[in-house]
Amino acid sequence: MPVVREFTLPDLGEGLTEAEVVRWLVEVGEVIAIDQPVVEVETAKAVVEVPCPYGGVVTALFGAVGEEVLVGAPLVTVAVSPGEGERPLAAVPVVERAAEVERPLVGYGVAEPDRGGRRRRVGGGGAAAVARASAPVAAPVPEAAPAPVAAVAPAVAGGVPAVISPLVRRLAREQGVELAAVAGSGPDGLIMRADVERAVAAKVAVAPAAPAVTPAGPVGTAPSGAGSVVPLRGLRKAVAEKLGRSHREIPAATCWVDADATELMALRRQLNAVPGPKVSVLALLARICTVGLERFPDLNSSVTADGSGILRHSAVHLGFAAQGERGLVVPVVRDAQRLTTEQLGEELGRLTEAARTGAIAPAELTGGTFTLNNYGVFGVDGSTPILNHPEAAMLGVGRIVAKPWVHQGELAVREVTQLSFTFDHRVCDGGTAGGFLRFVADCVEQPGVLLRRL
Repeated sequence: MPVVREFTLPDLGEGLTEAEVVRWLVEVGEVIAIDQPVVEVETAKAVVEVPCPYGGVVTALFGAVGEEVLVGAPLVTVAVSPGEGERPLAAVPVVERAAEVERPLVGYGVAEPDRGGRRRRVGGGGAAAVARASAPVAAPVPEAAPAPVAAVAPAVAGGVPAVISPLVRRLAREQGVELAAVAGSGPDGLIMRADVERAVAAKVAVAPAAPAVTPAGPVGTAPSGAGSVVPLRGLRKAVAEKLGRSHREIPAATCWVDADATELMALRRQLNAVPGPKVSVLALLARICTVGLERFPDLNSSVTADGSGILRHSAVHLGFAAQGERGLVVPVVRDAQRLTTEQLGEELGRLTEAARTGAIAPAELTGGTFTLNNYGVFGVDGSTPILNHPEAAMLGVGRIVAKPWVHQGELAVREVTQLSFTFDHRVCDGGTAGGFLRFVADCVEQPGVLLRRL
């Protein structure tokens, strides 16, 4: 008789503790192979496919699309034939056994085996096998486990709200929603996350508006509606938490300067006239930053977690802002100071494309020591950005646009950009920050200055 194996959400690495279900790749009753991806989840770092270490018939799926699942919480249950459908424990590395996952997640750099398409049992012996496999599903579900998407709903004691998921309970507690007053839309009245969110939206809609001074308008004009609540999830939630922490903990200051980028753009055209990989403006700015950080090492640092010291980083792991399908992310070029300008351009291009398509690995979004933010691509000139915690500095570059400029004592039309520099005032004073920004501006205006440092 098949044995039901429970597969829980594995340790996703990078300190992540939860993930949001984006898309289920299998269905209840489907036959899956060992290591076949069963669900696509979104973490604060990336969207990844999660493979199941068991092969057999899927008997239950846990977590609706859009619901968050904690690491260690059930994902799927699989009916496995005795002696088949699972990898022997001895064949699994000790580190992976400790994390209760037989192999790394898809997208972490491990080659994927060739898997066949999905198989569904239909008719004949297959139907009988499904019937046999369905028996374990009716077994009582552990009280602490979240409710499965497709499984028998638990019995509800008189007067006790029909809710199993700890995530739903936490959401209700944080939003001040009484679960006893919520009507569940799940099987047998089970309260789902969407039910709590609707209750929150209704609560906001009926709340009395606070008195406010508004401009005089026509008599009888009604105020606009309260709108709806959009939950912070996945990447947006992680960004909100990180920026909030940075704003609370880091005493940041910003200085800026206009720079004539005409010569820098001329240099780029000269470099790209030679056969070989094209050099982007971002690559040239990255090269300027690595040289500048060699001259001003205080800025390639971070304050220790307890605030008792300043950690100077020996390598420049250069982060840069990139717009992707999931929003704004910050890929990191490792050991940027060791790369040539061409190599910098190639790596920046590779990471930008990976971010744009959503294929970037979580490990490529962490560990930065300094950030380059080219917000000029959005057609704006200046910004006072929030630092990428725990980094101590960020260089911002506005659009490069033709402007009237005094050049060699005469008024001329030049290609001008605004450079802004935000820094943690705990790691340096204004003299260091101003010195770095002036060095960058000098290199933009006279790229030959770089030759003294290369």
